[in-house]
Formats: sequence, C-alpha cells, structure tokens
Amino acid sequence: MILCGIGDEAGNSLGSQIEATRQLGWRHLELRNVQVGTFPKANLHELSDAAFAHVVEELSQAEIQVHCLGSTILNWSKKVTDPFEPTLAEVSRAIPRMQRLGTQFVRIMSCKPGDDEDRLPAEVIRRVGEVTRRFLDAGLQPVHENCMNYGGMSWRHALELLEAVPGLKWVFDTANPVFNTDRAQAKPWPRQDPWEFWTHVRDAVVHLHVKDARWNPAKNDADYAWPGEGDGAVRRILQDALGRGYAGGISIEPHMVAVFHSENAAAQDDVLRANFVEYGSRLERLIATL
Repeated sequence: MILCGIGDEAGNSLGSQIEATRQLGWRHLELRNVQVGTFPKANLHELSDAAFAHVVEELSQAEIQVHCLGSTILNWSKKVTDPFEPTLAEVSRAIPRMQRLGTQFVRIMSCKPGDDEDRLPAEVIRRVGEVTRRFLDAGLQPVHENCMNYGGMSWRHALELLEAVPGLKWVFDTANPVFNTDRAQAKPWPRQDPWEFWTHVRDAVVHLHVKDARWNPAKNDADYAWPGEGDGAVRRILQDALGRGYAGGISIEPHMVAVFHSENAAAQDDVLRANFVEYGSRLERLIATL
C-alpha cells in the first residue's frame, strides 16, 4: 500500500507539495498541477521543458517518487466533439515525462457529457481506447476516474467502458458519487451511491482517491469533510479494499480549502499544506482502526 496525495492540494509550488509529503513521512506524490521557480503553474504534461527539468531535480533531491500523474487528458473540460489531435499531443508529452520520473499510472477521463446525455457514445469509446493503447504500448497504465465524465455517469457506464477498452483500469474516487447523478436510472436522476459504485468496479481498481463529502441541497453542491466524516463510505470502502488484499496507491484529495484570492502565494501554500497534512494524518489514523 502506497500513501500519497494529489500535489496541488498541498500547495501551488512543488516545494510546498514536497514539504507536506515529508511532514507526513510519505515518499510518494500524485502530481497534477505544479509551479516551480518563476515558471507559471501548469499540469505536468503542459510545463515547459525547462520547468520540467526543475521538477525532476527537486523531486530527486527530496527522494520523492511520483506514483501517478493526474493528467487533464479527456477530462471534464473536454467535449467529445472537440478535435482529438490536442488530446493525442497531451499523451505524447506525458509519456516521456512519466518514463523519466518512473511513474507507472496516469489518471485519464472520458470527456464531459451533455446535461441530458445518458449513453456512452462510440466516439468516446474510440478516443479512450486510442489513449489507453498508446499508454499501454509505452509500458504505462492509464486509470479512469469516476468523475463528471461519460464513464462516471453510473457504475453501469463504468463497466461498459471497461469492457469496451481492453487494458483500461480504474481509479476510484470515494466522494465523486456523492455529487454525481446516476444516469442509468430513470429521471429525475438520483445521486449515486459510493458503496454501490465501488462494489461493481473494485476488481478493476488499482488506485484510490480518498475524499469525503455530503451533498448540500441548499447550495446545490457538496460540502467536503475529513475522511470518514462524510457520505463517501470511506471507512467501509477502505476496509473492504484492504480486506480483499488491495496493495495499490491511496491518494488523498481533501478539497476542503478553497484557494483564497491573494497575491501572497506563500500564504496560500501554508493554508493548503496544513490542511493536507492534517487530512493525511487523519487518514492514517482511520486506516489503523480497520
């Protein structure tokens, strides 16, 4: 079992992300967006070559490994009607950087569905299949996250995608079902059940995202909570996973701190890092009770 966290939840700068990881006594990160030196913050596969060289050097000096790349490939900001070439370019940039860092897993998605869509289009399957093939051919493992995407519309859609794309694996996020509707049900679509979703995809899960939340109808959004204190079935899912011999990555994504608007980047990092470290400590204590 590898404990890690999504880096930018611990700060904008790589230094803050590394420091939070060290404070927890962990040796791994899940890199997503990062800022180094005077270079602008960006996803790992969007950084300039010079900025990426800084990332490699800082991680090497800190002896921190990157367990998973949280890419933007086919994520909820993309539509299946968008040109496919920019996505393939993201894959081409991600592969050599993952290989350079010794990173095995890359988080991908399957584009954002329309508000009324409830089917998995053939073009989504084609695109996810091509992205998956390219990573697998490079010896890397793509993992699809249940989020605001076609594969995350329900556990049934997830299984349909997994069956249609050979070699694809899953990263299960415990809280995403709390705010996502189950589009396999009749309208009005109910919210998904995290435990139900987990039990249907768990055989394909090789990476876990731990965050917790409760749905707040008043603001039509989720309120995020400490692990095990929301409706994400975190304790139950972790107990089931570990009981079944799960030995993969468990990555925290607190989502509890909104980055406040301030020109003081160091102050932002201080707040994010403190929340990240407390979240990771609470997760460790929770796991110890299982």
